[in-house]
Amino acid sequence: MAEGDGLISVDYEVFGKVQGVFFRKNTQTEGKKLGVVGWVQNTDYGTVQGQIQGPTVKVRQLQEWLQKTGSPKSRIDRAEFRNEKKIARLEHSDFSIVK
Repeated sequence: MAEGDGLISVDYEVFGKVQGVFFRKNTQTEGKKLGVVGWVQNTDYGTVQGQIQGPTVKVRQLQEWLQKTGSPKSRIDRAEFRNEKKIARLEHSDFSIVK
């Protein structure tokens, strides 16, 4: 299987000025635009975290967006990705904002 084939799941956490700048809403919009599913939420210590699931190539695109773009008023210091694994089917039906 070539890179980009099949489904993967990856957890993420984004550090910087990512709360109070519509980061979650923009992440949800970008995820839906790319056709991936998952979730995003603020943490108690000023970061944003979540999970992305979908075709490898689309997940990689959202990972790059989380690392380099973000919402217009955000400042991304770094993004960490962990627990990447291949999955047989999507565990989420949409890309949601968790309160």
